[in-house]
Amino acid sequence: MKAAVLREVGKPLQIEQVQINKPGPHEVLIRTAAAGLCHSDLHFMQGSYPHPLPAVLGHESAGVVEQVGSEVRTVKPGDHVITCLSAFCGHCEFCLTGHMSLCVSPETKRGKDDEPRLSAPNGPMMQFLNLSSFAEQMLIHEHACVAIRPDMPLDRAALIGCSVTTGVGAAIHTSNVRPGETVAVIGCGGVGLSAINGAAIAGASRIIAVDMVASKGNLAMEFGATDFIDASQTDAVKEVIEMTKGGVHHAFEAIGLAKTAEQAFGMLRRGGTANIIGMIPVGQMVSIMGAAFLGEKKLQGSLMGSNRFPVDMPRFVDFYMNGKLKLDQMISQRIKLEDVNEGFEDMKKGELARSVIVFDA
Repeated sequence: MKAAVLREVGKPLQIEQVQINKPGPHEVLIRTAAAGLCHSDLHFMQGSYPHPLPAVLGHESAGVVEQVGSEVRTVKPGDHVITCLSAFCGHCEFCLTGHMSLCVSPETKRGKDDEPRLSAPNGPMMQFLNLSSFAEQMLIHEHACVAIRPDMPLDRAALIGCSVTTGVGAAIHTSNVRPGETVAVIGCGGVGLSAINGAAIAGASRIIAVDMVASKGNLAMEFGATDFIDASQTDAVKEVIEMTKGGVHHAFEAIGLAKTAEQAFGMLRRGGTANIIGMIPVGQMVSIMGAAFLGEKKLQGSLMGSNRFPVDMPRFVDFYMNGKLKLDQMISQRIKLEDVNEGFEDMKKGELARSVIVFDA
């Protein structure tokens, strides 16, 4: 099968022929229909986060089940599915206490003595975040995908696999936005727009979007923002404090920088919560004035929107189908696998919400 492979940090992905194994007892073979380009992939391409190489990247995807292992009971051939990097075992402490997104059980991967899921003609090939969706097929654990209704367009369903679940989940799960509360979101890419959308679905009374690109303002409003701040022209923290007369109940950092994480905390009212959704590069430190915690302000991380994806994702699909979840507006362009490097160059410019690879049927 064709796949986009990262062989060296800082270099473009290479389109190569990669070999894929057959499903084990708890595994599913999926024909990839669509895969979104996520900023998280770029972090690994640029070396901000380490990963064994060579690897097939991609982790925001949807497709159609082709084969299942002998013990698989959750999906069947022909099912339309969304994948999720939050593969879970189902019986560890995290899973049993409802924190499935925090599961790190090795059971969802193949062991060192097993044949690898992926390989290359000239050597090993690593799977990325349990998925590797920049490829024509994926071989994954059954608890890394969920079946969805067949009338859901798969190019839009792919977005739910990461950015939507991360952003909407941060609002409704991690921070538990309540009706009437106020929200600030820093960064209006795919994840930030989803956090805005999630806050709107939750009933927030005021949602302030913040970005350095002024053209993102209209898009943020489409997703539910009530206000937009062009952070290239003003002090966003000061603006938020003035607009809300003291700060917001919930702030979301959706870029992945220490500076913007500190700004999110600075936008809070007393008792507010700042949620760090973006992947701050390894080694960067976040500095918060200690006395600020006397106002009972909270700073917390959010991993994949604290999801319970087998329940959440079918619900998000229903939200889209009844008009509550904005996905059409998020797709800036549809590209082929061979254009993946150009897609990431467009991402670096900061002007697009999401590029989606659409595979030939």
